[in-house]
Amino acid sequence: MTRIYLVDDHQIMREGLRALLEAKGHKVVGESADPTEALADLLRLRPEVLLLDLNLGERSGFELLAEVQRRHLPTRCVVLTMSAQPRHVAEALRMGASGYVLKGSPGSDLICAIDAAVHGKKHLGADVADLALQVFTLKDEDPLSTLSPREQQIIIMVVKGASSSQIGSQLHLSPKTVATYRSRLMAKLGVSDVPALVRLAVRHKLIDAEEFASRSRRASDGQ
Repeated sequence: MTRIYLVDDHQIMREGLRALLEAKGHKVVGESADPTEALADLLRLRPEVLLLDLNLGERSGFELLAEVQRRHLPTRCVVLTMSAQPRHVAEALRMGASGYVLKGSPGSDLICAIDAAVHGKKHLGADVADLALQVFTLKDEDPLSTLSPREQQIIIMVVKGASSSQIGSQLHLSPKTVATYRSRLMAKLGVSDVPALVRLAVRHKLIDAEEFASRSRRASDGQ
């Protein structure tokens, strides 16, 4: 029996996963849709495996993955996501994920990924194998690969519209420290303002272009 924690922003998805995992003899010890809440639970519950979606509405699963890596938590992470972007596969593996499975894969594929993670092995879902072949070419092509895990965590939050105060509150950093991170990562990337940073993030598929356009329209409608 493996103790598992679920992070997904859709309750019906979490309920389905819980039913599947418990039918296979595993124990779901907790669940959340929020990276900050999930981190507190991981520190308290210490599950063996974290099952993590990357798209959490206004937040990103990469935020939580970065915290797990930074704090050297013993919990192994298996990413379960809709994202078939090679860059996301590369980032997840680089940040310590033990597995990467696409939603829509057979349940047996997910169970294999969990079992592999428990035994300290890597597992890529069947549909991810071809994507993995592209991972090795990303480093030279992608300027975002030069960023530290914390900088990558912050850039995701910046391009999704979070202020330095909001980022600081969620990451337990002072706004001044967040501003320093922002200045440093923008210098690394050779951009001078947030709009340029957003364009770069969209170009390199750090965020989805349609998602960003939709958010921009909602912001304009609210003015």
